[in-house]
Amino acid sequence: MFVAPWIWGTVTILCCVYWLLIGRRRRRRQGEPPLENGFLPYLGCALQFGANPLEFLREKQKKHGHIFTCRIAGKYIHFLTDPFSYHSLIRHGKHLDWKKFHFATSAKAFGHGSIDPTEGNTTENFHQTFIRTLQGNALDPLIEAMMENLQYVMLQSRTSKLQPDTWVTEGLYAFCCRVMFESGFLTLFGTELNASHDKNLLKQETERAHILNALENFKEFDKIFPALVAGLPIHLFKSAHSAREKLGEALLHKNLLKRKKLSELVTLRMFLNDTLSTFDDKEKAKTHVAVLWASQANTIPATFWSLFYLIKSPEAMRAATEEVQTTLESAGEKVSFDSKNISLNRKQLDNMPILDSIIKEAMRLSSASMTFRVAKEDFTLHLEKDLYNIRRDDIVALYPQLLHFDPEIYDDPLTFKYDRYLDENGGEKTDFYRNGRKLKYYYMPFGTGIAKCPGRLFAVHEIKQFLTLILSYFEIELIDSNVQCPTLDQSRAGLGILQPTNDVDFRYRLKFL
Repeated sequence: MFVAPWIWGTVTILCCVYWLLIGRRRRRRQGEPPLENGFLPYLGCALQFGANPLEFLREKQKKHGHIFTCRIAGKYIHFLTDPFSYHSLIRHGKHLDWKKFHFATSAKAFGHGSIDPTEGNTTENFHQTFIRTLQGNALDPLIEAMMENLQYVMLQSRTSKLQPDTWVTEGLYAFCCRVMFESGFLTLFGTELNASHDKNLLKQETERAHILNALENFKEFDKIFPALVAGLPIHLFKSAHSAREKLGEALLHKNLLKRKKLSELVTLRMFLNDTLSTFDDKEKAKTHVAVLWASQANTIPATFWSLFYLIKSPEAMRAATEEVQTTLESAGEKVSFDSKNISLNRKQLDNMPILDSIIKEAMRLSSASMTFRVAKEDFTLHLEKDLYNIRRDDIVALYPQLLHFDPEIYDDPLTFKYDRYLDENGGEKTDFYRNGRKLKYYYMPFGTGIAKCPGRLFAVHEIKQFLTLILSYFEIELIDSNVQCPTLDQSRAGLGILQPTNDVDFRYRLKFL
């Protein structure tokens, strides 16, 4: 989503005034990394970086080497580009704060008060809450619920519209968005229905309408999310602001208490909001909007890219279909359209290396996440061969797309290879090298260290379940088998998995079983 030119014009004018009043260009001190202030006051290199982050960073890497500093939207960001120095962020943990940026971004984007425990609104450790409810034994009921909800959304809620002899044409991204949002929403936030997927069609359609309305509000809000992260106030975007408020209204505690089968994550977050925070009802709801966004914003495009590359590659399709069939047979599961759903547990899903490799490769090609750490104090950053002085409140960042697209690590890095993450025995490949040296960090769509996405395991299982069910129940094909791969929407660089700039038409129908 590209922010309207008049908004950027307004921001530029305001930045110029700000700079004339109080701003001056920073000067590089001895022992600091090479500095790029950029041409625009305050914004610095923001526009060049935003246009194409990968090419911008490659250019600066070629000019300055493995570390350099860029002024971007008033912040000084030190980019580390040598993968053998990535561990420096973890090693200097006592000097670097990984929470500060995330806390500030969440409050700014979702409109709740600060969730930094030091500021007095709450004493909840959000990261620990997510780890407790999204990993370990807590993952099993989530996987079970998601498997059930995916089949309900794919089959039962649309039975009247799906017939084995009738093709349905739809945008691939729109399809993934609808199915994953509805299934994920039901999994985390439960259902309005009294029984497990009540057979009352009117009740089903009413709930489905509510969730699809939430999806429209989610999409409207998500469109301007990059602008919010960049610092623009949400009041500039009236429809997105309204959409965010409607999502918050739906997730008020009084409304959530009416729903059945709430996930442990949401139940615990409601309890901690009520007992450990001073938030009012609307702010509590906005913390749930943050959970909803985090659960969908990257999973949906990751699902799209996984399915697109799978359909586009006949070789991948054959290998994945065979793996799914073998897994179902060994689990004693039979595909049918009666009331019995397919059921695969976490262990069975984890033993599907081909699907795992397909998902990893799709995410490698589409991920543009950024890892941030904020300096708590002036300190010296020790890299593999050099030392650099870092100032307090500066940001040290990794941009893993540099790693993912490095031809010295990945042969032909712009090409999808479904078996790239498979070893010679068909298991998971973990040995990747650069300049003859084995890499510890070679795949980083979820970040690294203590700040690694706590929901990453559930996200991968969701996508794996989605692909398994698609291959089990449907015949699928692209309308144009020669369609070009959509380009990546660079406006979301730094936020995770990039969305496609355009949708791709495909068609599907139920298999004759």
